[in-house]
Amino acid sequence: MFDIVLFQPQIPPNTGNIIRLCANSGARLHLIQPLGFSLDVKSCRRAGLDYRELVDVTQWPDFQSYRNAVPQKRIWAVTKFGPTRYDAAPIGGDDALLFGSETAGLPADVTDMFDEREKLYLPMIPGTRALNLSNAVAICLYDAWRQVGFPE
Repeated sequence: MFDIVLFQPQIPPNTGNIIRLCANSGARLHLIQPLGFSLDVKSCRRAGLDYRELVDVTQWPDFQSYRNAVPQKRIWAVTKFGPTRYDAAPIGGDDALLFGSETAGLPADVTDMFDEREKLYLPMIPGTRALNLSNAVAICLYDAWRQVGFPE
């Protein structure tokens, strides 16, 4: 199933919502450090991360460590600077979706690792702020899951 990769997430409830989303969809979650919060039991419960034991959550010291661990995996970078709309990408069942932090998005040194064809965007009305991270992940993950026929 899919990997969801969060680059330096900052807001615990967003990550909690994404953990729940991963539990409901079978996706694995990868967190690129540093995190803006602690994943200890007390913090997780307070942030609604009580689904954590239902999800394979892995922390990585940096994005390159994750990338080195999965050299065969196709990774899609979701960024407002992507040229391809998220639903037009041919996402496969073993692909990864990479999202930036709530406050800074994906930094240029990370997006520069990707070919333009691997950068996706979510359409929005001009002049509006970015979507909430957990909403963006839900939109992209469920569309990717739809593309592969919702296997269980």
